[in-house]
Amino acid sequence: MPVAKGTSLDPARTREGILAAATGLLYRHGLDGVGVSELCRAVGASKETLYRHFGSKDGLIAAVLEERSARVTHWIAEAATAAGPRPADRLAAVFDALGEWYAEPDFRGCAIVNAATQRHADPARAIAATHLGRYLTMLGDIAADAEAADPGLLARQLLMLLEGATVVADHHDTATAAADAKAAALALLATAAPTRKQAP
Repeated sequence: MPVAKGTSLDPARTREGILAAATGLLYRHGLDGVGVSELCRAVGASKETLYRHFGSKDGLIAAVLEERSARVTHWIAEAATAAGPRPADRLAAVFDALGEWYAEPDFRGCAIVNAATQRHADPARAIAATHLGRYLTMLGDIAADAEAADPGLLARQLLMLLEGATVVADHHDTATAAADAKAAALALLATAAPTRKQAP
């Protein structure tokens, strides 16, 4: 990212470049595993540039977490939508997408929840609440479309399976976590949804 003296800079592009570089670094090392000086060297920006765009290291962390949350939840929601209108197919697609993510070589769990666990204070904690709320909305839509007796309850239960699978994949068993959670989620959906009589 360093540029020759006198070169005109695009502030939006500079900000995006810092965000992209900082995202990987903070995901690998944690919020407190890298200092501002090291962060600046890694992203190729001066402290002045970083502070001008984000105000502080916490401002950069908040921007990184907000961008990642929006991107990840959008990607999973798109996978669900692409699976078609049937609630069971959409729910299965959510866990299939998670399984692809878990299999990535640099997978280290959910960056947003990891950050909130490390700091357990704002901005990380507030962003984690928003992040989980996005999942809850998506799962609630699936539960409502399945005509679950209590869509809110079902959505919360499915969220627990989703987040639990991510923790298990990160710390115990990457290979089967998504598939195991998917089987449990589909069984839960089948139990919560009304039984429809087959047409004669």
